[in-house]
Amino acid sequence: MAIAADIERTLAILKPDAVRRGLVGEIVTRFERKGMRIVGMKLIQIDRPLAERHYAEHKGKPFYESLVDFMCAEPSVILCLEGRNAVSLLRMIMGATNPLQAVPGSIRGDYCFHMTYNLVHGSDCLETAEREIALFFSPEELVTYPD
Repeated sequence: MAIAADIERTLAILKPDAVRRGLVGEIVTRFERKGMRIVGMKLIQIDRPLAERHYAEHKGKPFYESLVDFMCAEPSVILCLEGRNAVSLLRMIMGATNPLQAVPGSIRGDYCFHMTYNLVHGSDCLETAEREIALFFSPEELVTYPD
């Protein structure tokens, strides 16, 4: 069953710091309260090859190695979310990467205190979302809601 043309899917990762701090329920609630539906969800320990594929565009940047190490250190919750303008909506809910620029009311504005440990990842565009969803979920792991 295909999803409606105006509905997008995007990937969200609740990073190890969100899991460690017990913020999973709070963060997922924020997604759902904005009308996003969970179409896939799992708790995994990301291994190094997967983290390197996921963050490939950052290879060679000063923060790359520490980011990959951080993402592999403890479990993360991986979600595929669906909704109208899901990519943009998720990024608005997350807030700016830099906690000093994240507005109050956003996840990072309310809970983040360090640029590296910024709690959540969200796809930055539809093309990236498709690639990232395929990295973490097989088609059989995603559900389709009836209209």
